[in-house]
Amino acid sequence: MGETSRNGDDERRSSVLAAARARLAADRADTLERASALGRDFDGIVAANALVAVDDEHDPEGASTAFERAHVASLMARAREHLEELDRALERLERGEYGQCEACGASIAPERLEIRPAATTCIRCARSGPPGVPRPMR
Repeated sequence: MGETSRNGDDERRSSVLAAARARLAADRADTLERASALGRDFDGIVAANALVAVDDEHDPEGASTAFERAHVASLMARAREHLEELDRALERLERGEYGQCEACGASIAPERLEIRPAATTCIRCARSGPPGVPRPMR
């Protein structure tokens, strides 16, 4: 019975890891697509500004253009950061450390990993921190 139980546990773990790998891969593909679209948007903004003499400081449209460019650049940076988070999560998966809280070592709830596949902390650790100082969810 012990062998059968262990095989069942191994199969279940393998299934869980395969599902995690699929979630991470899907999230990575979506993020790459979003980054590519943002890159095209950014290039379009830059190209449109190259066609006209825009003085960001004095042109009424200049501030909007500068904001748009900065906003898209910020979204591109966030997409790159998310790709790095996903890559680190895939590395943890390969090392057998995926789903373990980096702060306390406890298991990260499967529901949290479904929503945030690259999560590195359990909910308790993500919420903890100095009183009155919100800590970003990782």
